[in-house]
Amino acid sequence: METQAKLNQKGITLIELLVALIISGIAIAGIYRLFITQTTAYTVQDQVAEVQQNVRSGMEILLRDLRMTGFDDDASPAITIANPVAFPLSDNAITLSYEYYDRNLFQYQRHTVTYNLNALNAAILERQLTVNNVAQPLERVLENVDSLIFSYGVDQNNDGTMDDQNGDNIIDNNDWLPAAGAGTGKVIAIRVTLTTRPEQVNPQDDRFRMVTPRTLTSAITLRNLSKPI
Repeated sequence: METQAKLNQKGITLIELLVALIISGIAIAGIYRLFITQTTAYTVQDQVAEVQQNVRSGMEILLRDLRMTGFDDDASPAITIANPVAFPLSDNAITLSYEYYDRNLFQYQRHTVTYNLNALNAAILERQLTVNNVAQPLERVLENVDSLIFSYGVDQNNDGTMDDQNGDNIIDNNDWLPAAGAGTGKVIAIRVTLTTRPEQVNPQDDRFRMVTPRTLTSAITLRNLSKPI
């Protein structure tokens, strides 16, 4: 009886082992696929956050200078600027000027600031500051720029408010003019549209193609130039 009982004991057959391996492989493949999906989602979200943060930072630097356009701390002699940007106006570059009293240096400083896309690499937004006719080191404000567009609000009747170009009593997209449309008119408002994209560390990586360019648009009234003469 004892001998027969021992002969009847069965182990794992080769087929059972193969089935177990196949099931385990399917489970591991599913877990790996889930891991890859989660990693991709995290990478995409990280890229989106970085792009949005960069475009906001670049826009804030630009708007900070725009707010100062035409400011004259001592008003003697007054800064005379027919337009808040260097003529002729441009759709993708801007030059502005202002003056203020530097309490650390105990002197008035005349600032001229130019924003434009790099001549050799249009994906780089640059800022050139000139203080009292002395050019400062060129600054890189933002990289991976897809486009930079300026549009202008003019005040032809000199009432201190932006003109309603189409006469519908509403300031909307149709009232913002390109450089050619603004001409030599008195510009008192500027709208900036800035588009950036994620850094293409590996162009073959499909994860980065999932992050679409981010566009930020801001409009600002040039308070130092909007007062009627």
